[in-house]
Amino acid sequence: MSIETHVPPENLVAKSGVFAGMNAFMAIASMVMILGFVGFTVQDVEYSGEVFALGKDFIISTLDWFYVLVVTVVLFFVFWLLVSRFGDVRLGKDDETPDFSTFSWICMLFSAGLGSGLIYWGVAEPMYHIQDNPFLTREGIEPGGLEAAAVAIRITNFHWGLHGWALYVLVGLSLAYFSYRKGLPLSLRSALYPILKDRVYGPWGHAVDLIGVFGTIFGLATSLGLGVGPIAAGLENLGWMANTTTNQMILIAGITVLGTASAASGVGKGVRILSEINVWASLVLLLLFLILGPTAFILGMVISGAGDYIWNVIPMGFWIDGEPGRQWQSWWTIFYWGWWIAWCPFVGLFIARVSKGRTIRQFCFCVLLVPTSVVVLWMGVFGGASVGVDLFNAAGVVEAVNADYATGVFQTIAGFGYDSLVYPITVLTTVLLVSWFVTSSDSGTLVMCTMLSMGDEHPPVKFRVFWGVTSGVVAGVLLLAGGLNALQTASIVAGLPIAVMLLLMLYGLANALHEDFPLPDVEDKMELRYLNR
Repeated sequence: MSIETHVPPENLVAKSGVFAGMNAFMAIASMVMILGFVGFTVQDVEYSGEVFALGKDFIISTLDWFYVLVVTVVLFFVFWLLVSRFGDVRLGKDDETPDFSTFSWICMLFSAGLGSGLIYWGVAEPMYHIQDNPFLTREGIEPGGLEAAAVAIRITNFHWGLHGWALYVLVGLSLAYFSYRKGLPLSLRSALYPILKDRVYGPWGHAVDLIGVFGTIFGLATSLGLGVGPIAAGLENLGWMANTTTNQMILIAGITVLGTASAASGVGKGVRILSEINVWASLVLLLLFLILGPTAFILGMVISGAGDYIWNVIPMGFWIDGEPGRQWQSWWTIFYWGWWIAWCPFVGLFIARVSKGRTIRQFCFCVLLVPTSVVVLWMGVFGGASVGVDLFNAAGVVEAVNADYATGVFQTIAGFGYDSLVYPITVLTTVLLVSWFVTSSDSGTLVMCTMLSMGDEHPPVKFRVFWGVTSGVVAGVLLLAGGLNALQTASIVAGLPIAVMLLLMLYGLANALHEDFPLPDVEDKMELRYLNR
């Protein structure tokens, strides 16, 4: 079916000068915004942390229902798209084929959407939940035992599974549809075209993209700054370097250089190759945990965890803790939803960038169900392994996690009881932590440059280098100043306007699909039946 396409104005990017290939206003405004937020944060970290915390506390105490509603509504919308009559609509021209193989495509989905968090939180989060969570009380389960472990893995699957990935599906699908199908720029503002119309090229559109840039650069900076701890912990276990602030700064610099070089080489080279290597290496690590740990117990946890999650995912998605004074849901579920939402512009745009030529059904299936299936397998293996060695081998994983969440995975490796294998597995784990951060960094850099160049899929290399280095510098400055936690809180607060935008995107995409592919009227149906006789 022929769909009316949109022709953007020709003066969106500068043709010459310093900002050639970029939207000059957006580039300058982004730098001012970044300098302003970093300056405000580091000049008085305690005060800025209090300010950001006030915003976060207001959201999680007053608007927790709104976050739960948004995430749940988006999940149901994505499932509807998956089975709807729009499933065969292609994200591009009707005869367009995908740019990447299905394997490469899925690998890049993981590189942007998950990354290194799976490795250390796959152990740490179940270990936290096995000690205490509201579901243990509701179901009359004693903390610390096997039944508590099953509940802990269910909660971990819930926080990393369908609900979060549905948010990425909505943003990525909206951007891919309006860009590759309708001819709009591959930029966050385009997802709101049904509401804003041509105003996407004015102040409203600039504001939308600036929110996206904010979420991307500060999300990357805080993730890199906070995530460098597990890398340093791994290197310390190996005896390669002490876990000090100076060495963490060196690690940030190294990851920034690698991520910038990968971004400069483009999606088809550095990003794709690194993503595929990460997936294969992660599969090796997963198999090692499964084989070296209590295998039968782990497999039981995987299967029971999957069934438990499927059975409880809908009621858990609607659950709001009504007990006064208990903050568990705010600390965990609402924080997770806020973080997923804050990352939506970055991950959604990157997924859209690599999904040209896919159908809506392929997109929804692979971006929603494939990653969630891997998450359920991964959390079952890593969580089951950590619980198993802690309960059966007295490995002290819970104590290690309580002291420093980043050390839990290394304590689990030591708890397997194969002393000769501890060193090589620790090396593999640490290298994977670094490589996953590199792929997050390079994809984030490409996303920022794509937005600032008004949708150019191949933005100028000099700007990829500039923004790649900038994200590393921001992470380093905030690490030195002690402002990473404060800015992480600010990123969650910034997720509130993005949550509102998600509902607008949902309405806009549904409306556009119904306008572009209307149901045939009665006369058309009668004519079709006659022709088919």
